[in-house]
Amino acid sequence: MERIASFSIDHDVLNKGMYVSRIDGDVVTYDIRMVRPNRGGYLENAASHTFEHLFATFVRNSEHSGSVIYVGPMGCRTGFYFLVRDALSNQRALDLFRETLDFIRGFDGPIPGARTSAECGNYLEHDLPGAKAIADDMSGVLKDWAVRDMTYKN
Repeated sequence: MERIASFSIDHDVLNKGMYVSRIDGDVVTYDIRMVRPNRGGYLENAASHTFEHLFATFVRNSEHSGSVIYVGPMGCRTGFYFLVRDALSNQRALDLFRETLDFIRGFDGPIPGARTSAECGNYLEHDLPGAKAIADDMSGVLKDWAVRDMTYKN
């Protein structure tokens, strides 16, 4: 089988940040790396689960909801994938993610889509303070991040 693009990135030198992972036609995949790979200290399941619910809810309710295709965690627990149509520029995607981080940092209340077992396949495993800590950390990482920084440095 062919080696897929995401396995071709040198994870030993990958830092936290938001990167353009790939472009397939009109779909752009962003690699939102929240911890350095293979260094220990991975995202905790409950916190990243809550982060996912809040991230997906926010972007799918934004003015750019028509461009959002997918929000989901990486199996390696080092970050998230964010897929959008390319009608959303890299700058706007970065800004939308920063807005998402602000939303999560300030969120209080029931986790959307996690009130009952009918809404979520693991509705009892959530951690809002942990999700806020992830958002707070990433806000610092992306504070001065620019489109020029969204390219992998291998």
